[in-house]
Amino acid sequence: MGETPIARAAAAVLGALRAAEARAGRPAGCVRLVAVTKTVSAEHVADAWRAGLHTFGESYVQEALGKIDRLPPEAEWHFIGHLQSNKARQAVEVFSMIQSVDRASLADALEREASRRGIRVDVLLQVKVGDEVTKSGASFDGAVALVRRAPEWPSLRIRGLMAIPPFTEDPEQARPHFRAVRVLRDRIAALGLPEVEMGELSLGMSADYEVAVEEGATLVRVGSALFGDRPARDA
Repeated sequence: MGETPIARAAAAVLGALRAAEARAGRPAGCVRLVAVTKTVSAEHVADAWRAGLHTFGESYVQEALGKIDRLPPEAEWHFIGHLQSNKARQAVEVFSMIQSVDRASLADALEREASRRGIRVDVLLQVKVGDEVTKSGASFDGAVALVRRAPEWPSLRIRGLMAIPPFTEDPEQARPHFRAVRVLRDRIAALGLPEVEMGELSLGMSADYEVAVEEGATLVRVGSALFGDRPARDA
């Protein structure tokens, strides 16, 4: 069997990602590629796994459930969409990281479910950049307020920040947003709060992930560059 289109796309994205690391003087392999698989069939997700991609991002719990069992248990699944508090139980059961915690009520729900199961869950705080009403996220000051409440959520490990900049055809226009989130990350890290880590920055999607890498991203969420064009809400 010849190389699949998804395998070729994965090789191209990984090559561009490593080149961006080199331009920024960062160690090779320091940025993880999260393959955004919402609306992608389980068969194509399996193709991506065989192509060497091991971390996948989903925005809907129910859609993810139909794919997770199709991959080996070593696959890592991140939740990257807006999470309703009533989906917290399923989310903590199937996702190794929840990247979109943006409010205390959601953290409360995740804490309740994780504590009930005796597990700890890695989370990122989603911050809002720009003024798009369709985008979720805490304000920068709101993120600081959330992180100060970390002792209330001992079953959650706050690992860093996530953001989605306003869409633009020019990836350079996303750079100031990425830089602002990195500065916020450093501001929070400087507080020295116990049980709070700020090692992760989830920034960048298909159109701007190379700029995100140059600005310090440790996770990039790439969908259409791997799987082809999909609905406008896709990464």
